[in-house]
Amino acid sequence: MDIEKATPKFPINLDLDQHFMGEALYLAQKAWKAEEVPIGSVIVREGKIIARAHNQVETLKDATAHAEMLAITQAESAVGDWRLADCDLYVTKEPCLMCAGAIVLARMRRVIFGCPDPKSGGAGGRLNLLQMEGLNHQCSVISGIRSSECGAILKEFFAHLRVNG
Repeated sequence: MDIEKATPKFPINLDLDQHFMGEALYLAQKAWKAEEVPIGSVIVREGKIIARAHNQVETLKDATAHAEMLAITQAESAVGDWRLADCDLYVTKEPCLMCAGAIVLARMRRVIFGCPDPKSGGAGGRLNLLQMEGLNHQCSVISGIRSSECGAILKEFFAHLRVNG
C-alpha cells in the first residue's frame, strides 16, 4: 500500500471529536426539552462550530427538519456556498438515509456519529450512502464517539414516551 494514499488528508484529533460530540449531546438535550426526538448536530470548519441544530420535526411540522438537515442549511449559509468539503459533521445518532444523501450532496469531509442506527442508518446501519462507490462524493466516517451517552438519551426518551404517552 502506498503510504501517501493511506495518510488522511485531514488531522484526526479524538479529543476534539469528544468535545464536539459533547456539543451535539447538549443540543440533543435541548431537543428533548422541546419534546423532539433527542438528536443534536454541529458542523465544524477550521476547528470552529459554524452550525448547531437539533431535531425540530414536531416543532416545524416538517419531516425533513432533522438535526443534520438544519445544520447543513446553516453551514451553507455561514460558508456562502453549498459545498462543505472542508467541514465535519458531528451528530449523536447515525444519519438516516435522507440526511446521508444530503451530506453526500453537500460534499461533507467527515461525519462523526455517536450511536448506530441498524434499522435506518445511512452510514453503515441499513446502507452506507456516505461511502457508496459510484456516487460523486464519499465522506470519511467515524462512529462510536460517546456512543453510550448518545444511545442512552434516545433510550431514556423513548422509555419516557412509553410510560407518559
